[in-house]
Amino acid sequence: MRILVGIDGSKASVNAAKYAARLVHDFRSKSHITLISVHDDSALKHFKRYVPKGVIQDYLRELCSQDLQQAQKELDKQNMPHDMIIKFGNVSETIVDTSQTDGFDMIVLGAKGRSMVKEIVMGSVAMHVLAMAPIPVLLVR
Repeated sequence: MRILVGIDGSKASVNAAKYAARLVHDFRSKSHITLISVHDDSALKHFKRYVPKGVIQDYLRELCSQDLQQAQKELDKQNMPHDMIIKFGNVSETIVDTSQTDGFDMIVLGAKGRSMVKEIVMGSVAMHVLAMAPIPVLLVR
């Protein structure tokens, strides 16, 4: 089973990574975890013409790397093999698209991420993924 775990640096997303590791351990099968961090670059596209090429991508890549650190440490503590994906774009759409194009069997997400205001205005990433994903989605608190 291939499990895609969405990471945004929040405590809930780290708990999702821990839970996915427990699932893999309990499955006792050839399961694999992939951590994904996605940052929405749509608001920064206007700045691309004013800054040197690649600066925005480098900045977002650094943010993604920081978000992934804690979850990676938790999986390393458990000797759980994993890999990581960093992408840019609409967060929920990118997670769902990645799950489909890379052939994942399940998506695991934290039930509550970092962005409280965004959740009120447009709904949470977890809820959007839950509505769009054609594969099982597990929400972890």
